[in-house]
Amino acid sequence: MKSVIETLLERRSIRRYERETLTPEQVRLIHDAIRNTPTSYNGQQYSVIEIDDQELKEKLYDITGQKQIKTCNRFYLFCADYNKISLGAEAKKIEMPAFTTRVESLIVGVIDASLAMMSALVAAESCGLGTCPIGYARTAAPEKFAELLNLPPKVYVVCGLAVGVPREMPDMKPKQNEKLLIFKNGYRTDDMTADILEFDRDIVRYNETRSGTKTDNDWISHIVDYYSEEMPMTMLDSLRRRGFDLRQ
Repeated sequence: MKSVIETLLERRSIRRYERETLTPEQVRLIHDAIRNTPTSYNGQQYSVIEIDDQELKEKLYDITGQKQIKTCNRFYLFCADYNKISLGAEAKKIEMPAFTTRVESLIVGVIDASLAMMSALVAAESCGLGTCPIGYARTAAPEKFAELLNLPPKVYVVCGLAVGVPREMPDMKPKQNEKLLIFKNGYRTDDMTADILEFDRDIVRYNETRSGTKTDNDWISHIVDYYSEEMPMTMLDSLRRRGFDLRQ
């Protein structure tokens, strides 16, 4: 088992995996970590779909183009879930408020599912496994994902996580330093533009010198382009079809 420091500070996203399967002990640790995730009010507004069926993984790969989905041994999808509490309320004849019409329901579900994903990631990494979070699982084709996974109303995919025995060990990507990430007793009030541009140059240097495929990508324009690509995504319509008719 890796130490906490190794697990958290040496993590990198793995996109190529060996065919080797996970051991029952590794799977149990991941499942236990998911179950022990801290959630808002202990509401546990999430559920997780574990996929080891290769045919299903191939279908999800065809939708997303994310090769790590089909090459990993296990693919986990973390969902915001208000279906379970709704069923419980119905069984106890308790009137369910229209919580899924509130933005807070979206926020709570996303946070709970994301924390569960990080719990699984840390557990897997501590075993020496490789992982890769996949946010595109949320936006690629929400309705198709829901159909393939038999998602009931009031459940939607927040993120995915590929897990497997790594076939690669890519260079670690630069991260923003403490001056750009951790502010004390309030948001930073001085002009941080110079630090932002320095980080942008760090990313360029990394992309130009890293092992494997090299690019001249920077950070700022690359991320802004990503935002532009996401603009046409109609997530609100998809959420409404999943039972989240957000109004306030």
